[in-house]
Amino acid sequence: MKKVIIVDDEKAGRKLIREYMSDFPELVLMAEANNGVDAVKEINRFKPDLVFLDVQMPGMTGFEVLEHLEELPQIIFSTAYDKYALQAFEVHAIDYLLKPYTRDRFQKAIEKLEKNTDTIGALAQSLLMEKPSFPERVLVQHNNKLITVAVDDIYWIEAYGDYSKLHLHKPVYLSNFGISALEDKLDPEKFIRVHRSSIIQLKAIKELHKYGKSYDVTMQNGDVIRVSRGYMEALKKLML
Repeated sequence: MKKVIIVDDEKAGRKLIREYMSDFPELVLMAEANNGVDAVKEINRFKPDLVFLDVQMPGMTGFEVLEHLEELPQIIFSTAYDKYALQAFEVHAIDYLLKPYTRDRFQKAIEKLEKNTDTIGALAQSLLMEKPSFPERVLVQHNNKLITVAVDDIYWIEAYGDYSKLHLHKPVYLSNFGISALEDKLDPEKFIRVHRSSIIQLKAIKELHKYGKSYDVTMQNGDVIRVSRGYMEALKKLML
């Protein structure tokens, strides 16, 4: 069974998808939305496996909807505008249905679902890395799902091979990004690199302790991070 949500500002568009879905009993409709704001609300509420998503809608575009989701489902865009096709595939959508489309074309899109199990992770990466401003939330791995966590809740970041561990008050989450990639995307007014393996959030610092010629930083969650000599200058600027 796959939980499905239909998002389209046109009643006829939602009706057509419902009609074509009837050929696939494994697709179970959970909700519908006719604007971007309600789409975010319903998708975050039901956590569907698949969303049929329009592009141009009141409130926010389909691409903006993706940036506000707590978990990323598989996406099939369904729109009357072909000019967004390239952008859709840049965010690794399963398919791009150009209205009006036939029942056979819909079936081909559904057949792609099982062949594209890795696209959600790619979508997560593109949403974070291509966002022009500093992100307020980041996507992380949690069990078998991708969820978002608020950047302000991150105490510090630890290098973990080609990945990174994000340390919050208690939980630790795995990011698909390396520590250098995260450093480039996070606000330098809030986060500083203190070691080749560590980035800390300034407001999460509890104490600084001198350790020989360097320092240890105690975070508010009790973790202690060593500041290496190569990154001392960035920390010294904070000590007025």
